[in-house]
Amino acid sequence: MDSVNKTMYIPLYGKSYVSKKGLFIQDKTAEEIWDKAEFELKGRSKSKWLAYYMGVRAAVFDNWTKQQMVAMPDAVVIHIGCGLDARVVRVGTNGHIWYDVDFEDVIQERQNFFTQSEVYKMIAGDARDCSWLDSVSGKNAIVVMEGVAMYLSTEQMQQLTKSLSARFNKVALLVDTYTTFGAKMSKYKNPVKEVGVTQVYGVDDPTLYNGGKVAFVCEHTMIPQQYINQLKGVEKFIFAKLYAGGISKKLYRLFEFLQ
Repeated sequence: MDSVNKTMYIPLYGKSYVSKKGLFIQDKTAEEIWDKAEFELKGRSKSKWLAYYMGVRAAVFDNWTKQQMVAMPDAVVIHIGCGLDARVVRVGTNGHIWYDVDFEDVIQERQNFFTQSEVYKMIAGDARDCSWLDSVSGKNAIVVMEGVAMYLSTEQMQQLTKSLSARFNKVALLVDTYTTFGAKMSKYKNPVKEVGVTQVYGVDDPTLYNGGKVAFVCEHTMIPQQYINQLKGVEKFIFAKLYAGGISKKLYRLFEFLQ
C-alpha cells in the first residue's frame, strides 16, 4: 500500500476515537475496524485535536450528504477516496444506490469489512482517471470528496469535474481543500508526512476546479459552532483556536459545486 493510501488510517483513527468518547458522530464500524487494523500511527497522527477535527469534518460531510439525498431523491451517491470510512453506515442509503470508490488495494482492504449489495457497491478507481465512472448507473449524482483534493493538482480536479459533468445531468459535489498557504505549510507540520506523503496541493480560488457545467456555488464552514460546543473548558478553547479561527481558514476550506 503506497503512502497516499496509508493516510486513510488517520481519519479512521480519529473517527474511532471521537466515537468512543461520544463526540460528534457515532461510528461503531470505525471503532471495530481500527481495533482490527493493526496499523501504527505516531506523533501528530494520533493527536486528540486532529481526531476531533476528523470527527467534526466527518459530521459536516454526513449532514451535507443527508441533505442532498433529500433534495435529489433519484441521485446516486459517490464517495470518492472512501478509504475505510463508514459513511454509508452512518448515513444509510435511504433509497439511493451508493458507490464507494478508491484505489484497488484500498478496496481490497475495505472488502474485509464491508459487503456489497444491490444498493451498495465498491469500485476500484483513481480520481485522476475517471474511466471507473462507466461502472456507475444513474443520471444524477451526489459526490463527496473528503480529504482527497489535496492529493490532486488543480488540473486533475478540473478534469474530474469535467468528467462528472459529462456523465451526469445533475451533480452536487462537496470538497475540502488546502489553501496554497496550507499546502506550503504542510511541508513543515502535517500528519500525512508521518505516513510518507510528501506532495500535496492547495487552491485559493475554487472556480479553478470548475469543469463542464459543474461550478462553484458556495463555501461552507469547516467547523460549525454546534460541534465546538460539545467540548468543554480548556479543550473547547484550544480546539476552537486550532481549527475554527482565522488561522485555520488560511489553511483549510470547504467548497460546494453544483451542476
